[in-house]
Amino acid sequence: MTVITLACPCGEVYELKPEYAGRLLECPVCARHLRAGRRPDTPRLPQPDTDPAFDRDVFLLRERVLTITSKYEVWAEDGTPVLYVERPTYPVRTVLAYLVGAMAASVVLGWVPGAGGNQAVDALASLVGYGLALATLVLVSMSVRPRRHVTIYRDDSRAEVVMRVLQDQRIAFLVRTYTVTSRDGALLARLSKNYAHNVIRKRWRIEDPPGHLAALAIEDSVVLSLMRRVLGTFFGLLRTNFVFQTVDGTELGEFNRKFTLFDRYVLDLTTDAERTLDRRVALAAGIMLDTGERR
Repeated sequence: MTVITLACPCGEVYELKPEYAGRLLECPVCARHLRAGRRPDTPRLPQPDTDPAFDRDVFLLRERVLTITSKYEVWAEDGTPVLYVERPTYPVRTVLAYLVGAMAASVVLGWVPGAGGNQAVDALASLVGYGLALATLVLVSMSVRPRRHVTIYRDDSRAEVVMRVLQDQRIAFLVRTYTVTSRDGALLARLSKNYAHNVIRKRWRIEDPPGHLAALAIEDSVVLSLMRRVLGTFFGLLRTNFVFQTVDGTELGEFNRKFTLFDRYVLDLTTDAERTLDRRVALAAGIMLDTGERR
């Protein structure tokens, strides 16, 4: 059996099975990301017309901590910064939205009839009134809250916009969708998630501009998905990872969360040698798999 030898700059040397060829691995000693050699039958295809920031198969993402706005740094495999991402949270406007919702809920409570001498009727009226007030609070506050669009910049100077991910709805009862656009506003893809599917196993749809299903991003394991529903992340041990695949189940890549002090993610699309999935769309999906799932 052919053995793949992988040497890390820290001095460690690993012997790997052939199935690890072409995969991005992490050295357990120094945490460097290492490529275990490409499969000879899947050479990397050159993309001369592609933006250099996206002309790659691996993206390393790190979320900045201790910031109000969601911010991500996107690096190449060698640690070179290639992009910068922001998704604002609008804390002041969000608080104002909840205040407006509370005012609307108080108006609804004012319509609840007073004591009528019948305790059963009064109890039922109060129950209905408080239920309507709570529903009003949620609906009004969500309707007033600003949409949280994602902007991908060339760097953290934010001088050049490269791509955007637009939140389509303020309120989504069953399906939430996002629109991915280029810097000039051209439609690149649509992302969507169905909350009913997320009860068992999280799944995102990736549709091309004509509306055809291009790929799916699915949680890596049904068993782990169910365990996460019961135990949560369990101190970070049950990390939510996703697999990108085509409609027929062909794997295109992975989006994995690394267990470190800071949030780090690896978007590895090496298995998609023919670049079936647009790298711009894949990166946009990867960002939403974190910030859109509140991981």
